[in-house]
Amino acid sequence: MRRISDFDRRLFARVADSRLRGAHPLLPRLSRAADHGRLWFGTAGVLATVGGRTARRAALRGVGSLAAASLVSNVVVKWTVERKRPVLDSVPLVRRLRRQPWTSSFPSGHSASAAAFATGVALESSRYGLLVAPLAAAVATSRVYVGVHYPSDVLAGIALGAGAAALTCRYWPPRPEVPAQARPRISAPALPKGDGLVVLVNQRAGTGSPTGAFTTAEQLRVLLPAADIVECGPDDDFMGLLRQAAQRAAERAGALGICGGDGSVNAAATIAAERGLPLAVFPGGTLDHFALDLGVPAFEDTAHAVAEGDAVAVDLGRATPLAGGGETSHFVNTFSLGFYPELVRIRESLQGRLGKWPAAAVALTRVLRTARPMEVEVNGRPRRLWMLFAGNGVYSPEGFAPAYRQQLDDGLLDVRAIDGEERLARTRLLIAALTGTLGRSHVYTTRRMRQLRLSGLHGVDSRAYDGEVAADPAEKLLIDKWPGALTVYRPAEPQNELLQRARTAAAKAPHRWRALLRK
Repeated sequence: MRRISDFDRRLFARVADSRLRGAHPLLPRLSRAADHGRLWFGTAGVLATVGGRTARRAALRGVGSLAAASLVSNVVVKWTVERKRPVLDSVPLVRRLRRQPWTSSFPSGHSASAAAFATGVALESSRYGLLVAPLAAAVATSRVYVGVHYPSDVLAGIALGAGAAALTCRYWPPRPEVPAQARPRISAPALPKGDGLVVLVNQRAGTGSPTGAFTTAEQLRVLLPAADIVECGPDDDFMGLLRQAAQRAAERAGALGICGGDGSVNAAATIAAERGLPLAVFPGGTLDHFALDLGVPAFEDTAHAVAEGDAVAVDLGRATPLAGGGETSHFVNTFSLGFYPELVRIRESLQGRLGKWPAAAVALTRVLRTARPMEVEVNGRPRRLWMLFAGNGVYSPEGFAPAYRQQLDDGLLDVRAIDGEERLARTRLLIAALTGTLGRSHVYTTRRMRQLRLSGLHGVDSRAYDGEVAADPAEKLLIDKWPGALTVYRPAEPQNELLQRARTAAAKAPHRWRALLRK
């Protein structure tokens, strides 16, 4: 250890004696700007404002990682490992900070925060991570340059920050940058400027893509000026308007478009598949699971794919009544029984503040207080279950908060269940969810299968398709897949989010000027 300490001091002395061209006054200013995380909170604000959905998610993970790293480094490690700050005699006066820190030198809290923020951003988007990384490296370097840390303090801070960011993946899995796989389909028509596309905008859905002063319909008209945009207000008949939109699209030999959440996409996907129409999905909901898995996180992605005619064929889940009447219901994401629909509602209301897994644990705690297990038959076997979940395709990760799919045409159902017969099932389930070990719990089971037969459903009143609770009288259901049933537009290659937003802003400029002149 003495040799390491001596090497550390010699390296610090070399940095103090060095004259880095262009480093002053940039590095001291950066060092001060990073006090209390101000630099990173500002950077997160810029990312969230300038970028799109991916940038906002990256900013949120970066801030969460920074908070965890700051807590560990400044509250735990610094008070455990007491190390004196470097002697400033060899550091030029012009470099020194006006107010010298008095806490332990080990580790560097600024370096931990910088590394945590940059790593958190990079986990969500390598492109945004590359933009932030040089700034984080400069802040870490500045702490040695201004004389308040030894190099080993900085390296320890970087390791701690990167570790804190990586730990967030356990409770909030990052979404892959590459969209889910699906076989190509070349029969989708290319519709330059949206000519032949009929889009229904569900105004009752959440606000998916920020449009600034523009409404959702206005933004779609900027991107696809030749498209037929139909708006569905709170008092309008959504299904009636959707059928009319599909009819007009079929008459024009074009495509059907939908702007809304997963429930809206579900309805549009069913009609598009039955009529053989290609579907353009514009993410306009709160979470937009299907659009994100598909690879169209922004309006611009879908608009580009529509203009170019780039599309893929994906599977559609379906629940077919085997007795008791009723029509076949479809789902693009999930089908569920039991308390899962209520759990999803609570989790989604908390997810923006807590992250997916912590929100799932809180929701699970609330639901388990009042829930009762249901008696059903699964593939002819009587089961007592708290919840049954069937995903349209295999979801990742294995735990209780499935976040994304890596393939949309695998022909498989991702079936997950919580056993109500196990002793202390609720307590064990809650502990496993809180510790992130649910994937290994005996209470929680997962299977991959091509079909699932359910019976004895007369007492089950909570059935949900893509998060939407449905009144379904059928006592027996066959859950399976309709392979390659749906043709959906998506870009052949992932698009540059910043470049797309810049192009949209340029296209909006003339409209803004005309609006100002009218005033």
